[in-house]
Amino acid sequence: MVKIGHVELSEFPLLLAPMEDVSDPPFRALCKEQGCDMMYTEFISVEGLIRDATKSVQKLDIYDDERPIGIQIFGAELDSMRQAAEIVEEAKPEVLDINFGCPVKKVVCKMAGAGILQDIDKMVELTDHIVKSTSLPVTVKTRLGWDDNTKYIVEVAERLQDVGIKALSVHGRTRKQMYKGEADWSLIGKIKENPRMHIPIFGNGDIDSGAKALEYKNRYGVDGIMIGRASIGYPWIFREIKHFLETGEVLEPPTIHERVEVAKQHLRKSLDWKGDVLGILEMRRHYTNYFKGFAHIKPYRAVLVTSHDETELFDTLELIRERYENYALSEIV
Repeated sequence: MVKIGHVELSEFPLLLAPMEDVSDPPFRALCKEQGCDMMYTEFISVEGLIRDATKSVQKLDIYDDERPIGIQIFGAELDSMRQAAEIVEEAKPEVLDINFGCPVKKVVCKMAGAGILQDIDKMVELTDHIVKSTSLPVTVKTRLGWDDNTKYIVEVAERLQDVGIKALSVHGRTRKQMYKGEADWSLIGKIKENPRMHIPIFGNGDIDSGAKALEYKNRYGVDGIMIGRASIGYPWIFREIKHFLETGEVLEPPTIHERVEVAKQHLRKSLDWKGDVLGILEMRRHYTNYFKGFAHIKPYRAVLVTSHDETELFDTLELIRERYENYALSEIV
């Protein structure tokens, strides 16, 4: 069993990565149904929280059926981070996570997210400050380093553990790489080889199948895996990986009926939680993966990613079901 502070997880947990405009309650509910062990919210600006900005505060919404859950924050100022930690604690998540990995320019330029990888001393100081200002277990998500010349993650992991974090998730790329190239897990493995390390280490980056999850589990010795982009529009990734880890067998992919039903459920929840405009817009990135590889899907997908009319969207999903319901999965992809 893996423990993050007092939070007990499975023997080899699968985590949903915090992703902006993706890891919201509608999507988290679907991932939980498919076997995700622990999820994180979208990352939340500490400045937005302390200013009571609507979008930031809404991201604090968590529900009992998605526990255990971590709320992730990002920022660069000690006092703002402390105030935000107090606000997060009131929302009663199981874990408070600090984002030291987001590579987006508008975050990095403020020395937040992966930007703080340019100043490791400040990164450690800020983490120490947060750990001391909350009763919640604090975790960190970060990257290997700022660039190829600053991959200090093995040392950084030890320093973060020393100031009290309870788990560390590492994306196997530098900030300079963004999401390009192949994730390098070798340094994540070196963290696990360090005899001084005793907190759980979760690897992140490029895991998109049960076979790869098992290979990386065995090769790098991580305590669990955090799934990000492979889950977008495909919450079944969690059940497929778990099935493979348990049996060594590749699970049959979801049927067209299941894909359409889950896409409709997702859209319904998104509309309820975000409203008509954002609920429709922020669903669009999911449709490609819901029906990835389907022959002749382009006309249907074009409607899904351009329409602003919810009736048309639901009707289009039904048309997809009708179009493909008599096809074997091998004929669809």
